[in-house]
Amino acid sequence: MFENADALLLARFQFAFTVSFHFIFPAFSIGLASYLAVLEGLWLKTGKPLYLDLFKYWLKIFAITFAMGVVSGIVMSYQFGTNWAVFSDRAGPVIGPLMAYEVLTAFFLEAGFLGVMLFGMEKVGKKLHFAATCMVALGTAVSAFWILSVNSWMQTPVGHEFGANGQFLPGPSWWTIVFNPSFPYRLVHTVIAAYLTTAMVVGAVGAWHLLRDRSNAHARKMFSMAMWMAALVAPVQIFAGDMHGLNTLEHQPVKVMAMEGHFQSHPDGAPLILFGIPDSQANVIHYAIEIPKASSLILKHSLDAPLAGLDTVPEDLHPSVGIVFWSFRIMVGIGLGMLGLGLWSLLARWRGKLYDWPWLHRAALVMGPSGFVAVIAGWVTTEVGRQPWTVYGLLRTADSVSPLDAPAVGLSLLAFVVVYFTVFGVGTWYILRLMNAAPHSHEEGLEHEPAPVRTAGITPAAGQLTADDREGA
Repeated sequence: MFENADALLLARFQFAFTVSFHFIFPAFSIGLASYLAVLEGLWLKTGKPLYLDLFKYWLKIFAITFAMGVVSGIVMSYQFGTNWAVFSDRAGPVIGPLMAYEVLTAFFLEAGFLGVMLFGMEKVGKKLHFAATCMVALGTAVSAFWILSVNSWMQTPVGHEFGANGQFLPGPSWWTIVFNPSFPYRLVHTVIAAYLTTAMVVGAVGAWHLLRDRSNAHARKMFSMAMWMAALVAPVQIFAGDMHGLNTLEHQPVKVMAMEGHFQSHPDGAPLILFGIPDSQANVIHYAIEIPKASSLILKHSLDAPLAGLDTVPEDLHPSVGIVFWSFRIMVGIGLGMLGLGLWSLLARWRGKLYDWPWLHRAALVMGPSGFVAVIAGWVTTEVGRQPWTVYGLLRTADSVSPLDAPAVGLSLLAFVVVYFTVFGVGTWYILRLMNAAPHSHEEGLEHEPAPVRTAGITPAAGQLTADDREGA
């Protein structure tokens, strides 16, 4: 069935499929780890059991999310060697050490403290457990740091040299590679997106339980915290996104042309095309709804500033305009929706109706998965907009693929689709089941066995059983 297929297209689709699945879980776990640290810190500071209940409630969800993120991430490393062997050989001296740094820092940090965080609350002191939670949260952020550094170097490659065999070799300063021109903007934009993704999920769960019972104190607290995050951080994200867009215009102008739908150059000010149907064959946006000169105002801060279009770029260097155009608008539209939800919650809070407006709660419930859609749309905009390059301007995607036949790539793609939808579908179903249960007082955490776990079948002698052991038996 794959004999007449394009091996390159299948390899790209396979990578896109697995990355999209993987990206969903870190986008949630990065924000959720920090939320757990905040909840435990508030519990230690105030002594209120409500914060501990919420911590234990979300800890169970975090454990499953984190596990699925790790498992789905392992596949990515193998794909570099199987489907993208030429890219791995050419760019390995640069991206290999950066990914190793992630393992040596983030993975070791998370592995060292995750067990204490998940199972150690009754076994270590409160302050030590809080420190472990903070270390796990830090580890997720450090992981994002290194992965985004790798991807950003592929977007804006600097600090390297070329070997005799065409390999990218590190230059005299690794910091030039790590802190490449697009990295700071992409790091801030992505981490804030993870926090907003988590806020939307927490807000949706809180809204779900408020619609059932407005008097639920735990649902009230989580909904209030999530809405504060939406109201305060969504404007910051919009500003960060604008700065990131200006940086992209400087270093990857063709991507911005596709995002804006500018097939033609505009010497006297470019319009902001809100909606339309891109036609890459005719190089035009059909049925365009636009605001005159607004794109020049946003990108150049001048109504009459000229903006170049795709007519200045050879056609073989054009990305897929239709995909980039619409994925960008989905991301921006959801961001504005988050801002609107945050402002609505501020109005409700000001009027003392935050827990009494069902339509606000329904809106928050609908917005629950919006963060995941936004981060995937943003990733599609970034990666498809970079095409036809793997390392922007230096290594084409067509020259990066392994010499594989289409059936080999297609069969592995089918296997990934079946396994991913089965395994992660079950995991997602179980997470939703946990969310469906309302948080309550004296919430049970991940450990509630009366006796300690004993390995290798070793148990104390009958005369050494403690009272708790005998009760559990």
